[in-house]
Amino acid sequence: MPVMQALLNDFSDRIRQASAAGTPLRIRGGGSKDFYGQSLVGDVLDTTAYQGVLSYEPSELVITVRAGTPLAEVQAMLAQKGQCLAFEPPHFTQSWGASSVAGKGVGATVGGMVAAGLSGPARASVGTVRDFVLGARLINGKGEHLTYGGQVMKNVAGYDVSRLLAGSMGQLGLITEVSLKVLPVAPGEATLMCAGVSQAQALELLNRWGGQPLPLNASAWVHDTSAQVAQDVLFVRLRGAVAAVETAVEKMGADAQALGAQVTRMDNAQAERDWQASGEQTLPFFSQSPSEDDCLWRMSLPQTAPVLELPYANYIEWHGAQRWLWAPASAVQRLRDAARQAGGHVTLFKTSAAHGDADKSVGVFTPLDAVHQRIQSELKKQFDPANIFCRGRA
Repeated sequence: MPVMQALLNDFSDRIRQASAAGTPLRIRGGGSKDFYGQSLVGDVLDTTAYQGVLSYEPSELVITVRAGTPLAEVQAMLAQKGQCLAFEPPHFTQSWGASSVAGKGVGATVGGMVAAGLSGPARASVGTVRDFVLGARLINGKGEHLTYGGQVMKNVAGYDVSRLLAGSMGQLGLITEVSLKVLPVAPGEATLMCAGVSQAQALELLNRWGGQPLPLNASAWVHDTSAQVAQDVLFVRLRGAVAAVETAVEKMGADAQALGAQVTRMDNAQAERDWQASGEQTLPFFSQSPSEDDCLWRMSLPQTAPVLELPYANYIEWHGAQRWLWAPASAVQRLRDAARQAGGHVTLFKTSAAHGDADKSVGVFTPLDAVHQRIQSELKKQFDPANIFCRGRA
């Protein structure tokens, strides 16, 4: 029997035994996202041995891989063909997940990438993980190996289960294979650094630019305290056809200068490192919390949401839609109220240095309303009747 088929059989057998005994299982790849979510419960079901690229057709813009495949290997393979995962999934192997992956030599895996559902700086312009999942295979709580979707984009009747797995935190089953849409690397790129742009001005500019045919790919605003003189800075990245990028550089630079900003076009190599550090959360904002009691919160809002009157250091991405804040766990209700009033929600992303997992007692995720909670519960019952997968993670 081939090695990979034997692994699948072992997974199914172990899942059936766990379901019969009511033993919780914790699905784990590289462990780079162990910090994320409510709690880690159950015996580890390690997926890292089940790896490998099953098919890759550059001309078809699709790749199919086993779930335990290291994400870095997939991205390196795509780069050789001038292609990429446009949503820029974070690895976190050099930041929050560093202690989890130390010594394993695996790092983030494709299965973990899908299960976590996290995306990088370009998410607001190109889409999220879910938008790039074409198909998937899953072992459910009964030990059945199921196939959903395929390898092409098409409209079909029924539930799009493969995309439902994105962000499911392993609670619906063990993802074994994923087919992903890939895209060519854009021929043109530029990053503008606009110093002296306030948060309100940055949000106004981003909303204005978002309504125009500009190749705006990513943005970030921060009150930069790492410089010799603290200042507000807006960074914008443009990607697309070379001519379109160059035209947009002139227009957007002029718009920012009209507000009194000092505009600099960054060196592409340096900008690439900075954008990667933004996605991997290794920038000073993320690595230097204001206080040991502060947690890192992720606030998800409409892009048009205004400046929030909150007394916490923040970093704004996705053209205003994703806002990171440092605040103590005790501020949970204030943050949830502010997010709700703005039409969004907030998540406790990383606990404080002082209190660790004790901070999670306030609740990592914003509670769902009754309707959404019922939908989530019913889905869980269908896929995992014995409730063995990643119990209590979300």
